[in-house]
Amino acid sequence: MVGSYGGLLHNVTMLASRPRRLLGGLMGILVVSCGAGEESSPAIPWSGTDQELPQAASPSLRREGPLIVVLGDSLTAGLGLDLDQAYPKLLERRLQKDGHDVTVINAGVSGDTTAAGLSRVEWALAGDVRILVLALGGNDGLRGLPTEQMKQNLSEIVSEARRRDIEVLLAGMEAPPNFGAAYAAEFREVFRELAQVYDVGFLPFLLAGVAAEASLNQADGIHPNAEGAAIVAQRVHEALEPLLPILIGSRP
Repeated sequence: MVGSYGGLLHNVTMLASRPRRLLGGLMGILVVSCGAGEESSPAIPWSGTDQELPQAASPSLRREGPLIVVLGDSLTAGLGLDLDQAYPKLLERRLQKDGHDVTVINAGVSGDTTAAGLSRVEWALAGDVRILVLALGGNDGLRGLPTEQMKQNLSEIVSEARRRDIEVLLAGMEAPPNFGAAYAAEFREVFRELAQVYDVGFLPFLLAGVAAEASLNQADGIHPNAEGAAIVAQRVHEALEPLLPILIGSRP
């Protein structure tokens, strides 16, 4: 259910009247899940070594041929999972099993907001990228960042992909309830509006069928476990189906 992700974070509000130590502990979990706190400095384009990147996202490991890039945060990076358990890798295996000669690049970085994703989009889309799976926004929602700015960031990412003739699958997210119903509604609508305006593939909620299911999530209640990641991979695969013909053939 689309609104179920918000239920995962409802306890943030409920804990407000409990001891500071307990609230701090929960917020610590959320900071880990985001990879950064609200006071973190703005992200800058990647300038480190390949060894510091998630293995699947390292440029040195790319190969020639059609690429699908999954640009996301810790949910995409597979925080708490082995690299081969993260949903981008599972998606790659499924596509290859179906006969597609494609590499799926896991460009997920824990803590990334849409602004951070925008700052590295040119690097992320380097190479023969045919499809971009855009799975950012969760950390914007956790921090209560302005929805208009999130919309602008996502719009610029989609525009850059379109400029390069790359198809886009936009994966929506949900905001926690502690910022109010109006914010949650505005947040959700950003993804729907962008999908309509740009006429891109749309998966309304990345964690549909997984969020709020204890058996499908890790102990933090936010990040999918291996079984949950498999479901996410299946949902993304289904949403990608109409875009897959672009993988066929070569480009000039």
